[in-house]
Amino acid sequence: MIHVIALITAKPGKRAALLAEFRKIIPEVHAEQGCIEYGPAVDAEGSPDRFGDDTFVVVEKWENPEALKAHSVAPHMKAYGERTRDLVAGRAIHVLTPA
Repeated sequence: MIHVIALITAKPGKRAALLAEFRKIIPEVHAEQGCIEYGPAVDAEGSPDRFGDDTFVVVEKWENPEALKAHSVAPHMKAYGERTRDLVAGRAIHVLTPA
């Protein structure tokens, strides 16, 4: 299994718009071969170590590296990237294996 933690930072004040676009692709991603889990999360109220108001975290699990690779080049992911290009300030993708 492959775990992915993706930190997505929106341009100031654009997180809600970016999350709205992100939520549109969730059903397509869940239908991908090898997708186990895929969803966004934001800081919990009162969290002492916050990512901030412009950031959300995508928590992903994939059956294997091949499924993750296919996901990264899926047409709906390319379309999402094009639609959100002006909303994203930065991203950091961490690909992990179980310890």
